[in-house]
Amino acid sequence: MPDFGAELKRRRASAGMSLTGLAASVHFTKGYLSKVENGKVRVNRELAKACDQALNAGGELLALVTESAFPARRNAGGIAGLPDSGRYFVGRETELEALSALLLGPDDARVGVVHGMAGAGKTALAVAAARQVAGSFPDGCLFFDLRGHTPGAAELSPGEALQRLLRLLDVPAGQLPADEDGLANLARDQLRGRRMILVLDNVRSAEQIRAIAGGETSSRILVTSRGRLPALDDAWHFPVGVLPLDDAVRLLRSVAGKDAPDDDAVATEIVRYCGQLPLAVRIVAARFIAGGWTAARLRDRLADETTRLGALEDGERSVATAFAVSYEALPPDQQRLLGLLALHPAAAAETGAVEALAGLAPGEADRLVDRLHDAHLVVRDERGYVELHDLMRTFAAKHALPQVGPADQEIAVRRLVDHLVAMTLAADELAEPDRFRPATGLSVPSGRPFSDAAGALTWLGAQWPALADVVGIAARHGLHDRCWQLAFVLRAFFFREKLFEPWIRTHEHALDAARAAGDPSATGMILNNLGMAYLESGRVAEAVAFHQQAQEQFALANDDRGAIDALSSLAWARLYRDEAEAALTDLTTVLAVYRRTGRTRNAMIALRGIALASAALGRFPDALAAAREATGLAQLPVDRAMSAGCEAWVHFRAGELDDAERCYHHAAEVADDADSEYERARALTGLGNTAAKRGDRATAQRWWAEAAAYRVTLNPAVLGEAGYRNGPAFAE
Repeated sequence: MPDFGAELKRRRASAGMSLTGLAASVHFTKGYLSKVENGKVRVNRELAKACDQALNAGGELLALVTESAFPARRNAGGIAGLPDSGRYFVGRETELEALSALLLGPDDARVGVVHGMAGAGKTALAVAAARQVAGSFPDGCLFFDLRGHTPGAAELSPGEALQRLLRLLDVPAGQLPADEDGLANLARDQLRGRRMILVLDNVRSAEQIRAIAGGETSSRILVTSRGRLPALDDAWHFPVGVLPLDDAVRLLRSVAGKDAPDDDAVATEIVRYCGQLPLAVRIVAARFIAGGWTAARLRDRLADETTRLGALEDGERSVATAFAVSYEALPPDQQRLLGLLALHPAAAAETGAVEALAGLAPGEADRLVDRLHDAHLVVRDERGYVELHDLMRTFAAKHALPQVGPADQEIAVRRLVDHLVAMTLAADELAEPDRFRPATGLSVPSGRPFSDAAGALTWLGAQWPALADVVGIAARHGLHDRCWQLAFVLRAFFFREKLFEPWIRTHEHALDAARAAGDPSATGMILNNLGMAYLESGRVAEAVAFHQQAQEQFALANDDRGAIDALSSLAWARLYRDEAEAALTDLTTVLAVYRRTGRTRNAMIALRGIALASAALGRFPDALAAAREATGLAQLPVDRAMSAGCEAWVHFRAGELDDAERCYHHAAEVADDADSEYERARALTGLGNTAAKRGDRATAQRWWAEAAAYRVTLNPAVLGEAGYRNGPAFAE
């Protein structure tokens, strides 16, 4: 029988085809084909078939290749090459079942990518799943570490990976082709007809394994990577996140054993500071085993961002080192963006905020974020919001941000603050169009994610924690005007939602900033807002003091508008301090000014105060007239709800229970339209009070229980309905 190589060369020459032409036809390299023709390498069936077709040999070339030309294949049970999945594989039951089911899926889904951030436990999950289904793969299971993200180690090249695979498939070293194409063809031939599991661990890029993953086989190839490897077009993808809190605590206790913290609360805190990242939890558990740390001391070290990463290393494993491998593989523009993201508050950053931080056009910012997302250094959701894991944020602040120059950092902070102040102003203007807002000189941002009042309130509801933090950021960076402006604009939302802690916290920063800016008018506005916060939270004496200080600042600034607002606020404080007559006098004064200057919404608020003061003095006709006029002036749904509640309270105090019940029902309906849980709870409490005053205790209890179901606190110091409900007549 003729030698395949010699016959191939003869037929090629007879057909007038060059070696270069044959290489192009069969998709093998010219060098490899030359070795085949000269008998230096063994030919595989795939190449023989391709050459036969290219030279129209009618199967005669293919017939020259016998089974003996191919390396022997292992039989009887296959190779058992999977590592131990570990004694401490904890949790992940749902993911394990889902991943195992995918491995047993149809042959057209033979490649899967298990991806997640460094330390998430991808390898442990992949090995556990492969072990669970190994019985369905009679030709065995192999594990390869491609070293794509191994500190201090060179990653395997595609050729090295192929050589290792072929050697484990019993191909003698002398029969391995010298070139990568030859290795790829031989690997595909060896895998064809086999049913194995290959776990390709620690893969950096699709190119590293494309030759292995691209063949036709009934085997399953399970890839683990810190990258999403989107270039593996035919692969299915399986993301791995951090552990659920309970499972993370179980992992800590499982690894630490008898040395684990006795206190469940402390153990839970420690796991939270570890970000529920399996690598971090295991390192902390190892620290407990090694001794020298109490649970409380280690918790405190983890709680401090300056020492957290140092606590998460044990001499051989390090969270910071694991992250650094991913970070150092980034090009400079992506490294810069990761560092700048650490300047954003610890919350998801909107696309516009990312663009502002980096000073980039939308398309360029999207491109960089996509690359960081693919590398599992950030998470980008379907809205475009970008978020960093807590430990990644700490790493970025400590390692990536210092690489950004101080001047660039300051400019980035100013851009971010300006963007968020402009966004908050735009949202506030839609939510409460008639409210006074300070001039900022900022333009309305393009691409806003809201276009009406409801959308603006939704945006504020999602963003206020970050915005409150930005007030502090602006203060720390000396952006005094932006600091007090942002706090001032946030006040309306904080009032609506009764968020007293962030209201006071932001305004304390803002007060220092306004004073540092030497602006008495701004100082007066912030003092007045602080007084409102203290008043609404029931601290009436402190509120009076703030409003009086505000009056002094407005006088220094010759700010008539501010002065009348401070007088109005002081009148409300006096009303709640049981000084109804003085409050009525001052509110009558400010009402006249508001009417004269066309400040309709402020006039409506003053009328509500006049109604409450008049009711407290027993002047019910005057009170009812003021309340009804306020209702007529109300434009916003929340103002209509508050005015309806005010009118109901006047009827209740006057003993007109039927009218009070009717008005409270109306107030509850309007509160629903305004999406105000506070005003609805107030109206329901009023209905309960009305029923109780009639002697219908069962109905009263029903209304009170419904009111109590809302996540709001009705303060009896400033709300008549709550004061009456908690009074001695109806105490439970």
